[in-house]
Amino acid sequence: MTAYDRRDLGLLLLRLGTGGVLAAHGTQKLFGWFGGHGIEGTGQFMESVGYAPGKASATAAGLAETGGGTLLALGLATPAAGAAAAGAMAGAAAVHTPNGFFNQSGGYEYAATLGLTAAGLAVTGPGRISLDHALGHAVNRGWMIPAAFAAAAAGTALVVGARAKRLRQAKEGEQDPLFDEDYME
Repeated sequence: MTAYDRRDLGLLLLRLGTGGVLAAHGTQKLFGWFGGHGIEGTGQFMESVGYAPGKASATAAGLAETGGGTLLALGLATPAAGAAAAGAMAGAAAVHTPNGFFNQSGGYEYAATLGLTAAGLAVTGPGRISLDHALGHAVNRGWMIPAAFAAAAAGTALVVGARAKRLRQAKEGEQDPLFDEDYME
């Protein structure tokens, strides 16, 4: 009989909490559950913040959050799950960065916290109370950690970079007002 230690219980709690939040957040995008807007509404939002095409962006983000979150909660394919979730949260953080750090001001605090926790779980591993452990870590090998993060980082860099380019191009030709309107009155 295996005795679980506090590390295993702590990792289980982190996985269930983080994975559950990510999965719920993703199902808002994919299915409109929990007050979400589904693919159509989320796709329109994604377009409005520079992720195009919006529907494809909403689907990719929803799948990374739902799939990554579910796999994290189960402790299955932990390196890939954590890297996918971290990549999705990096994309979300890019949207919120202009608002500063704190969530109360619309900042990236929430996305950063979920992303860093998912990344930490991918690196640390799921613990013994997990499907990875039960399956002999067949999809949780040491080499999978850098491979999963490299793939997620490359994909995230392409998507966030393309968004930044679209936003720059949209802003070209715009000119800031020469004088503050309040000053002129």
